[in-house]
Amino acid sequence: MLTDGELNKLTHEAAEVRKEAIKMATRAGTGHLGPALSIADILWILYSRVMKYHPQDPSWPERDRLLLSKGHGCISLYVTLAKKGFFEEELLKSYCAKVDTLLGGHPERKLPGIEANTGSLGHGFNIGVGMSMVAKAEQKNYKVFTILGDGENQEGSIWEGAMSAAHYQLDNLVAIVDRNNLQVSNFVNKVMGIEPLAEKWSSFGWGVKVIDGHDLNQLDEAFKSVPFIEGKPSVIIANTVKGKGLPMAENKVEWHHKAPSLQEYQEIDKELGLGDL
Repeated sequence: MLTDGELNKLTHEAAEVRKEAIKMATRAGTGHLGPALSIADILWILYSRVMKYHPQDPSWPERDRLLLSKGHGCISLYVTLAKKGFFEEELLKSYCAKVDTLLGGHPERKLPGIEANTGSLGHGFNIGVGMSMVAKAEQKNYKVFTILGDGENQEGSIWEGAMSAAHYQLDNLVAIVDRNNLQVSNFVNKVMGIEPLAEKWSSFGWGVKVIDGHDLNQLDEAFKSVPFIEGKPSVIIANTVKGKGLPMAENKVEWHHKAPSLQEYQEIDKELGLGDL
């Protein structure tokens, strides 16, 4: 359980991640802001409380790995990596600013802290399965964390990877499903229902926990308790709000891929105190 001081500090810091993400999308005039905001708390707890890494040595062999399988939510990952020292925060202003930017619309390995190019849904998760197998084969102690969209669970490749991970007893693998109930075109249950999601993962041989993905105490406790079942991979189904922290975007399908206009930014600034772009 986080102390009151730790909770207040982490809550403030996660809010700052969201504010910077909103600025980045506004400056660029593009970006998947809604799905980036829903994972900000997850990312901040992982990099602040859970994962082992060295920002000045991103390829440190003993580091924990994070795969953002829902690569379109990368804005919050970029902000988190910058704030944790992987690169200068000034670089955030280059997000989608030119063709050869280090900070594109989906993460690429050319940026320090990014483990794999992701964005083709269903692929990043399976790269994580492979990394976990390598760790087991080489008797390494690092963990592999993968963040999936809930709509991404409609991909057949996810379930192939889930079967493999259970078969090879990859209890060093942790999947986090960003269960914000929305995908690119509509609510998930209207596009292709995925419930009962927890039971499905369990039936594929995974240890499962369902939590509030914005409750920092629940996130911290869940991450600290993996593997949930010895010899099994773990999945955290994190119930989240798409567009969390940006009232005009929360639970709005159109904010899957939308950036605030300058006029909207001025309105947001009055409410959240974002400051100058």
